[in-house]
Amino acid sequence: MTVPLYLASTSPARLALLRAAGIEPVLISPGVDEEAAVAHEEERLGRPLDAAATVSLLARLKAEAVLDVTVDGRPLDGLVLGGDSAFEFAGEVHGKPHEPALALARWERMAEVGEGTLWSGHWLVDHRGGAPRVSEEHPAGGAGAVASAHLTFADDLDPHELAAYVATGEPLEVAGAFTIDGIASAFISRIEGTPSAVVGLSVPVLRSLVKGFGVPWHELWTSGATPA
Repeated sequence: MTVPLYLASTSPARLALLRAAGIEPVLISPGVDEEAAVAHEEERLGRPLDAAATVSLLARLKAEAVLDVTVDGRPLDGLVLGGDSAFEFAGEVHGKPHEPALALARWERMAEVGEGTLWSGHWLVDHRGGAPRVSEEHPAGGAGAVASAHLTFADDLDPHELAAYVATGEPLEVAGAFTIDGIASAFISRIEGTPSAVVGLSVPVLRSLVKGFGVPWHELWTSGATPA
């Protein structure tokens, strides 16, 4: 019997990763104001959040934001996954640039620095039965983990190709202003860490979280989800 996986994200990259892993998730938009959520938490703590704390917070908020959503009139009955990514370089944490000018300025700095770390946060809720399964091990009904990968950029990037890349629109709505599975793959010369974490979701980390709830990984596989 297949255990449904509900993905609190509309990211095409995360969807493609899960499909390649044999899983066809149900996509639900979490509608979380990421910048406001981070600002609120930093104000509460009285200090800035580091990259790992940022992606952990947002992954959990996204998963919890969809728990009361119904699909075809029924509550979610399966596992609910929230994920978030951020890129850290030169001691600063960056999310999606949104604006071309910001994306270009960021790439110019990244080309100068030459390296950085992509952080991916995960929060998984055991929602089998239509409600979070609370236990001594999982008092909130969920569990989380963070994965990271260190990237080295090509050392000969020039302003013309960076401007051309930003003009494609690809970097505007992705963490760090690049995607390893897209046009920017030509700009990344080395990855140390889990490659799928760079795309926005560490599949090995997800497997570990799933098994932590006593669900065999293969029970998430769905017929027709794997490539022919």
